[in-house]
Amino acid sequence: MKNDNTLHTFQIPVMGTGYTAESPLKVAKYGISSVISLVDDILLEQLHKFHSEQNGIPFTPADKTDPLARAYRITAYLNFIDKIVKKEIEEIKKSQFTEDSDITKYFEMIPNCPVKEKYNSMLSCEDSQTREKLQNELREYVVPGSIDVNIMTKIDRPTDKNGDMRPKEQSDAMLALKGFADSTVEGSLVLSAGFNPRLYGYLSEFNDFFPDKNGKLKKKIVLKVSDYRSAFIQSKFLGRNGLWVSEFRIESSLNCGGHAFPTEGFLLGPILDEFKKNREKIIEIVALPFLKSLKTKGFTVPENIPTQSITVQGGIGTSGEDSFLMSHYNLEGTGWATPFLLVPEATSVDEKHLAKLENAGDELVYLSDSSPLQVPFWMLKNSDSEEKRLKKIKENNPGASCPKGYLVSSTDFTKQQLCLASAQYQQKRLKQIEESKMTEALKAKSIEITLARACICHDLGGGATIKNNIVKNATPTVCTGPNIVNFSKRETLKSMVDHIYGRKAIELPADRPHVFILEISLYFDALIKQYKEFEIGYGNLKPEYFGKFTQNLQNGLDYYADLIKDLPREIQSKFTKELKEKQEEFILLKKDLFKDSAIKVA
Repeated sequence: MKNDNTLHTFQIPVMGTGYTAESPLKVAKYGISSVISLVDDILLEQLHKFHSEQNGIPFTPADKTDPLARAYRITAYLNFIDKIVKKEIEEIKKSQFTEDSDITKYFEMIPNCPVKEKYNSMLSCEDSQTREKLQNELREYVVPGSIDVNIMTKIDRPTDKNGDMRPKEQSDAMLALKGFADSTVEGSLVLSAGFNPRLYGYLSEFNDFFPDKNGKLKKKIVLKVSDYRSAFIQSKFLGRNGLWVSEFRIESSLNCGGHAFPTEGFLLGPILDEFKKNREKIIEIVALPFLKSLKTKGFTVPENIPTQSITVQGGIGTSGEDSFLMSHYNLEGTGWATPFLLVPEATSVDEKHLAKLENAGDELVYLSDSSPLQVPFWMLKNSDSEEKRLKKIKENNPGASCPKGYLVSSTDFTKQQLCLASAQYQQKRLKQIEESKMTEALKAKSIEITLARACICHDLGGGATIKNNIVKNATPTVCTGPNIVNFSKRETLKSMVDHIYGRKAIELPADRPHVFILEISLYFDALIKQYKEFEIGYGNLKPEYFGKFTQNLQNGLDYYADLIKDLPREIQSKFTKELKEKQEEFILLKKDLFKDSAIKVA
């Protein structure tokens, strides 16, 4: 999750293509780790140019005609960030412990730990020589937060702009991997959105992912997963190639921001419990083929296998939730994403959308069908991107111009892959629907979802380009999760970190449900939506799917009922009440939803 010496127990996950693209430049000097998306290399080059000019550093763009230009852009930007952060860390180490200095801010923000105790001892020390000695010792603890990157494995365009196949090493995901692997950054590669065997195999082409004789990894592999089985399968595949998974980053499949990958009703608590019970099993099973592969490949076999951690993210909103998850499930860290959209010191959100986020209520945050990846996508309903999309539909001119094409996937109508959000695709698809023999209900649903697709690969970078005056007329989309409704004003970096560690809580709504309870509600909503689509014949779900879904939900509800005794005493009563309401709601939901169906549900 982080630099091995970093003291913080949380990290800022990837948010869209642009919202955390500058985060390491903002927070790494305070020891806070964050994740950059590698989808949009054009955006990263724009940011590289902007920050180079701000720092008086020469900038040279990649040659657009070079087939490896995507990788070069990514490498150049990451190297730039690495250089800036290292310089900032050295400056902080040399600075004085004055009231407003960065070194004071660094130690004020770290959590309670032996280093924080030493810092407090220094503050209260009256002897000048002892105080100076403590300050010099503290300077050695100043390390940067990890500069991590994310590759969505599903985003792997294999063709060029003409629709011709490129060499396999030049697909989008492969070039993004090369861009990170060739950089000077010693961070983590976060792989999300599923298993891509070709990409995973390509990892073994880069020595930085293999351990040295001491088991140290220059670049680490992190798997973002929402279930144990997926983690197990992927880590075994990588292990057989001599590649070690340093972290399993478990994310709530629905209570998150951006793309959501709903499971068959598996809830976060039981998933975490399964990892807790089986974490040693993964290490035991994967370690032997991992070490054997290292030897076969000619690498030095370390005396000790590298460490492996488990973290969680998705909807965490209070320090109490954070500390319970960490302690009860033996986790090494947590991820806090959506609340940081309201922290300008950490993320890149333009002024207009900061104001919209401050006023975002339940009615403005929804799980949409806007992603061309055909995966549910959380977004802000009144973002400029959404308003533009609706305006174009009203003008009978739906679809986007597709300026970047990272999410192209369909060859239904042309040899060249089209994005489902593009005007070219939507016009052809709408005509196809109208001429089909579908039922009217199925036609209506198909039209609705076709028009819902939005140009997110470009618009997710709009906040950063507007804020830095790179593209003045950008129309941002905001990939906020449902947790944003609980945070209603902008915060400083320190105030948000203090909230996470329980030093000074940000005031949240009194009726805010527990992180586990909200996820239950989101799964109820998902069940209703999926069944209504199934009823009219939309999608590929089978009747038995709903039996599995409801059974898994019931198992989750039973698990939480048993968990109550382990929760902090001060929240047991409220949690019990909320859970009882969900149990009763589930009974009524099944009775109403499946009343005219022969499907057997739990």
